[in-house]
Order: sequence, then structure tokens, then C-alpha cells
Amino acid sequence: MKAIHVVSLALVIIGGLNWLLVGLIGWDIGVLFGGQAAAISRVIYVLVGVAAVILAVTHKKDCKVCSPKMESM
Repeated sequence: MKAIHVVSLALVIIGGLNWLLVGLIGWDIGVLFGGQAAAISRVIYVLVGVAAVILAVTHKKDCKVCSPKMESM
């Protein structure tokens, strides 16, 4: 499960940096792979989205800051 978490985190960071680039300079990493309509770009976008869902679902269990032990401090 740790490997899934690490891969998901990396993909979400890449996706977040992509959105930062889109917002700041209008440049999308997907253009490197043939544009947004290219199959590989769509696969990457889907993987980033699935990674975000995985992190959203498993966050509370994996997060040390959110654990009940930290709430008592």
C-alpha cells in the first residue's frame, strides 16, 4: 500500500505543478505528449485523477497529522 501512496503522491504533485504552469503561463505539460487529445496525454490525465481519488480516500488513514493521537495534543 505504501508504493501506491508514493506513486499517487508523485502523480498528484505532477498534476498540481501542471495546473500551476497552466495558470501562470498557459502551458500544459500534455502538449509534450502530442496535445490534450493524444491517447498518452489522456492516459496521464486519467492516472493523475485516479491518484487524486486514492489520496482523498486514504488520506485520513495515512496522515500522521490527522491521526486521533494528534488531536489530544
